Amino acid sequence: MEQSDPLNILCFGDSNTWGSDPADGSRFGHSVRWPGVLRAALGNGYHVIEEGLGGRTAFSDDPAEPGRNGSAYLLPCLWTHRPLDLTVLLLGTNDSKAHFNLPPEAIAAGIGLLVRMIQETDCYRPGAERKVLLIAPPRLAALSDLAGMFAGSAPKVAALPALYAEIAGQYGCAFLDSSRIIESSDLDGIHWEAPAHETLGLAVADVIRSEVFA
Repeated sequence: MEQSDPLNILCFGDSNTWGSDPADGSRFGHSVRWPGVLRAALGNGYHVIEEGLGGRTAFSDDPAEPGRNGSAYLLPCLWTHRPLDLTVLLLGTNDSKAHFNLPPEAIAAGIGLLVRMIQETDCYRPGAERKVLLIAPPRLAALSDLAGMFAGSAPKVAALPALYAEIAGQYGCAFLDSSRIIESSDLDGIHWEAPAHETLGLAVADVIRSEVFA
């Protein structure tokens, strides 16, 4: 590896990583969504790869939205973007949907399986530690058109940060609780407005510089 090669960072998430605007469902621009903010904040020496998909779950198959199971796509995704230096994992909100009927402990256990998949792959740079940054999603806000789909989800999502912190400790991951710094928008209760994307992107950059690659 030449010294000029950037560190490759994969951001694997759902519609909030994709950049869904809660006002109308359109996609925020590159510089607005949090992986773009992260890219700008880190600057030269880092390559940020965006892998966000609306409706993506950690491990749940949704007949209404096929192809959203994160565990099914994770390994091909890792192999596609190798060699990697860090995977940022931000999932779990969609697994809380009412029709999955999953307790928060089961959602966290599924996240743990994804972390283990990442750490057991051979898709990182040769000789590099298989680093993972696990991010817990923020709490849900006032639900609008999504109220039926996410009925009962709010307490589940609120319970995830403590459970994710345990997973991070178990697998030796870096951890960020986004609920401490951002809020979901009251426009739909699930997605984030532009200032939240900026706040999260900058916070992730700080964790990467101060903890992951310190």
